[in-house]
Amino acid sequence: MLHYFRIWLASARYSIARTLMFRGDFFVWSMVELLWMTVNLLLITVIYEHTSSIAGWSKYEMVLLVGTSMLIQRFLMGFFWSSIFEMGRNIRTGYFDFYLAQPGNVMFTATTRKLDPDGLLNSVIAAGVVYYATRKLGIEITFAKVALYICMVFSGLVVHYSILVLSIAMAFWLTSAQGIEGSYFTLTEFSRLPKEAFKGLVTKVLFVWLLPVVVISNAPARLLLPRYGFDWRWAGALFVFAAAWFALAVFVFNRGLRRYSSASS
Repeated sequence: MLHYFRIWLASARYSIARTLMFRGDFFVWSMVELLWMTVNLLLITVIYEHTSSIAGWSKYEMVLLVGTSMLIQRFLMGFFWSSIFEMGRNIRTGYFDFYLAQPGNVMFTATTRKLDPDGLLNSVIAAGVVYYATRKLGIEITFAKVALYICMVFSGLVVHYSILVLSIAMAFWLTSAQGIEGSYFTLTEFSRLPKEAFKGLVTKVLFVWLLPVVVISNAPARLLLPRYGFDWRWAGALFVFAAAWFALAVFVFNRGLRRYSSASS
């Protein structure tokens, strides 16, 4: 683990140095992400001007849910997004040979090479939104709650990471994996909705259990809400989803490596 941490640390230093070389780009993308987060929060404010509850969730409970969803997505953007989506292009061009020549696990190296400081910066804002919502709701924050919340957020991050790796790994079989980014953003829109909003059997099965984007955000948020509290079923489901999706991503990625013909072929 220490060896992999050193590899990641070297990549992080390179990414930060590169960001400092292009400060304007860093500032613009930070503002774009911040604007996107602001629009989502303003949308909640506008909606709750006309209603007091959505699927049984009050305004600040919804802010807590949306803040949790944004926090997980900002971590994904900061730590993995650029590397994973660049992987598809590298497979098509043959530049993926570079990762095969590196020491250590290929999947780890290929998906953690780049760090996006703008995404990590806005994760602090997202965490602030979560904290603000808990204060407005009068939620007592304890060490145990924070520890469990962090574990659940990490599990949600693993699910997002696995789904992205699984999707981009299709480039080993397809000529192009373009369109995945838009599809992913469409899918994550559902993570900002409470589970109670999904009434039909088909939507529940699809977005809650098969593609657990709802569980990813709802489980941590429900943990902090006094009327729900800690539910081992939700926590267990999230941990199982994280392990299952990660195992599937590793399996598909390694199968794809066998098909990779490199730039020399």
